[in-house]
Amino acid sequence: MNDLPAMDDDGLLDAYSRTVMAVATRVLPSVASVSVRSARGAGSGSASVITRDGFLLTSAHVVAGANSAEAAFSDGTTTQVDVVGRDTLSDLAVLHARGPVPHPVELGDASHLHVGQVVVALGNPLGLAGSVTAGIVSALGRSLPTQSGRVIDEVIQTDAALNPGNSGGVLSDSAGRMVGVNTAVAGIGVGLAVPINATTREIITALMTKGRMRRAWLGIAGAQVPLSPELAARIGSPTGLQVAGVSPGSPAAEAGLRRGDIVVELAGKQVVTATAVQQLMVEDAIDKPIEITVWRNGALVDAITVPRELDES
Repeated sequence: MNDLPAMDDDGLLDAYSRTVMAVATRVLPSVASVSVRSARGAGSGSASVITRDGFLLTSAHVVAGANSAEAAFSDGTTTQVDVVGRDTLSDLAVLHARGPVPHPVELGDASHLHVGQVVVALGNPLGLAGSVTAGIVSALGRSLPTQSGRVIDEVIQTDAALNPGNSGGVLSDSAGRMVGVNTAVAGIGVGLAVPINATTREIITALMTKGRMRRAWLGIAGAQVPLSPELAARIGSPTGLQVAGVSPGSPAAEAGLRRGDIVVELAGKQVVTATAVQQLMVEDAIDKPIEITVWRNGALVDAITVPRELDES
């Protein structure tokens, strides 16, 4: 027997509409339409105010090649914004307004999201300012390849409609908290957002204070492969990262890593995917010797490598 309280379709629609309208009322004033001109030509996207002193958050690809842009808000005010810092590896960029801005959006935490939860996307798709679409969280933990060839982890997938111009806009939960930065690079019909979580908050802070996010670089490319039952039992994992290529002159090359090696441990931590390596290549790893363990010719081989700072240029 169903013990849930009865609610007709009209009641459900009314509740849904009230939620979306409340989010729009709260968040839209903080969302800007961004117009960019650079050597690559003219472009547009969205951004959101994240601090009272004029910092805005957008997608790195929205302001690629530009040092400044124009931001227009729903109340009709416009202001020039300077690109303070961008991080192509997370596809995030921070801007700073030269003039006054509306109140900031409240930052939430995407790690608290659940599949099926209602979310609202706010931005300026196809030049249509102040657009709002709503949907649900379709999936969590997606991976999004970036133009740099790296991968953004823990990406949010939603069925809220996103189109060109939505990139850099807000993905909000039902309480009006920003839980993601929308991106339309995946194509029409696929809604993805870079999450707001502990990791991306660190990136945003680094961009605001230093203008960039420092990362370490090892210089290997690889793919996850299954291991033999004997090796899997020995290292405690059914898979490892098989090296498909080593960049000439890279820290990995200097440590003697070669194509065909299977990486199983790095800096004392189990490594089975390229993403796992990427997560360890943080600022603190730059210029510090770390041990790397690989399976080669039927034996586990240890080597010492010294990651260098990644040059995004």
